[in-house]
Amino acid sequence: MTLRVSGLSRLWARGTSASSPGAAPAVGDGAGSRPPWAGAGEASRRALGAYWLVHRARRTEPRPLECVGAPAREAAREAMRKPRAAVGSGHRKQAASQEGREKGALGSSQAKPSGPDGCAGMIPECPEVSAGLARQPEEVVLQASISPYHLFRDTAEVTAFRGKLLSWYDREKRDLPWRRRAEDEVDLDRRAYAVWVSEVMLQQTQVATVINYYTRWMQKWPTLQDLASASLEEVNQLWAGLGYYSRGRRLQEGARKVVEELGGHMPRTAETLQRLLPGVGRYTAGAIASIAFGQATGVVDGNVVRVLCRVRAIGADPCNTVISQQLWSLAQQLVDPARPGDFNQAAMELGATVCTPQRPHCSQCPVQSLCRAHQRVEREQLSASRSLLGSPDVEECAPTTGQCQLCLPTTEPWDGMLGVANFPRKASRRPPREECSATCVLEQPRALGGARILLVQRPKSGLLAGLWEFPSVTLEPSEKHQYKALLQELQSWAGPLPAAHLQHLGEVVHIFSHIKLTYQVYGLALEGQTPVTTTPPGARWLTREEFHSAAVSTAMKKVFRVYEGQQPGTCKGSKRSRVSTPSSRKKTSRGQQVLDSFFQPLVSTDTPIPNSVAE
Repeated sequence: MTLRVSGLSRLWARGTSASSPGAAPAVGDGAGSRPPWAGAGEASRRALGAYWLVHRARRTEPRPLECVGAPAREAAREAMRKPRAAVGSGHRKQAASQEGREKGALGSSQAKPSGPDGCAGMIPECPEVSAGLARQPEEVVLQASISPYHLFRDTAEVTAFRGKLLSWYDREKRDLPWRRRAEDEVDLDRRAYAVWVSEVMLQQTQVATVINYYTRWMQKWPTLQDLASASLEEVNQLWAGLGYYSRGRRLQEGARKVVEELGGHMPRTAETLQRLLPGVGRYTAGAIASIAFGQATGVVDGNVVRVLCRVRAIGADPCNTVISQQLWSLAQQLVDPARPGDFNQAAMELGATVCTPQRPHCSQCPVQSLCRAHQRVEREQLSASRSLLGSPDVEECAPTTGQCQLCLPTTEPWDGMLGVANFPRKASRRPPREECSATCVLEQPRALGGARILLVQRPKSGLLAGLWEFPSVTLEPSEKHQYKALLQELQSWAGPLPAAHLQHLGEVVHIFSHIKLTYQVYGLALEGQTPVTTTPPGARWLTREEFHSAAVSTAMKKVFRVYEGQQPGTCKGSKRSRVSTPSSRKKTSRGQQVLDSFFQPLVSTDTPIPNSVAE
């Protein structure tokens, strides 16, 4: 239920002005606790009362007006000084112009220390209300539909969660190279750099894949200064195969900025890390600050999202802005101030090894007794049992006003087969955009020094920026045009070529983060021709051994396997790509062959027609 509140900022200020400036009214259990809405109108009492009750249930003090940010506070005080009739559209435009600045202040507040009043810099305990005050000081849409069921309501529960999780982590944590470096390194800048590299590599990449890359990276560039002096070509070469190649480029850009502009010293707080270093977002900044520098700041990645959503039975889409902010608030509330780095790593470790997306190991979970999702599973099992009478005594969400924002959506009710995996329910992702390309492996078998293949460099920006690939063209609807365009592309790099020898070999399907790219693979061996010894800028001839160590993408390595005659099928360990050759496809029937030959136009046998795209 959404309640529109007029003059909420004025009303709250009246409730707090009776005491000392900036002080919040006391929250007690007796009749002596006089709420600030006393004597106000019915609508105002209902709205502000809902806000008061949420904090009362959590055993925390409601945040006074001084805690919502300077722009919103000044706007609210200005509104209190003016009569109601004077507040018009001009004032609302001013508040709207402050929205972006206020969002930035709220977004970075987790890393800031508390100010003299004990409020400035704190994460909002009720972000929906604080953001509403920042946007519209006079007319606020107050979201009073988050049940305390989804919150940690007292210090004892938070302390128990911290203790159970950290004790488990001390016993069960995996021995990983970046953890050893963070524990053993005394120099803070080196420690932060080691954490930074690991966190960037681990984005969207499995731990088992990262270990070898991380070890080789730190051996080659053990310090920020070493990385800053490296070339982008070297960075791309070592990063090849890890995916999301812009990560390596931004990591080097950040290292150069630290060395050239910051005196070789890493920023020491999450807020300054995020603000000063390219490619460092809220999560990475929090991870570096907590693990390397001991700052008590929470982090939220995919694993932490899953843990928090299950522990507090949050079934709504975590990508939603309101839900995401609530998760960050929970993470900040839970982080252990004595061991912030270990706590954050423990939460991520729990999500990666125990509280997994499918088939979680609930019996091994150290916080099972505090998990709302597990309690829901038990309640559903008890309710389904015919041998028990009455309702089980298990707490559940019971919002007093409308549908709870954090519960499972009404369109997706509880699924008994999923169990705790009901939380969270993510919105369906948009399928990747489909694109097609024709690419050719051009080889000189009799080149001086051994057989060589042609590679060209991709543009400095965009997909796979700066990496090397086989000459390629975008696939056109007309196959003859595709064949002609590919031949022209090859000749632009290597000069006149025998068109009759260009052979179609198969196709490779590779899925990037947002693109499903199908490569039609061709091969052309320059047998009996004078070796090409010169190439234009942006091209090079490499031996097969040099190719495998060059800065090329995984997709190009699969293309080369097709050329070499290998037919591995689905790439080992991945369901995101497919290699297909003519011999591996299902053979057509004799009748289909007759029909195909009847409708196929007559073409020269010297100019093979490429196979059509299967996608």
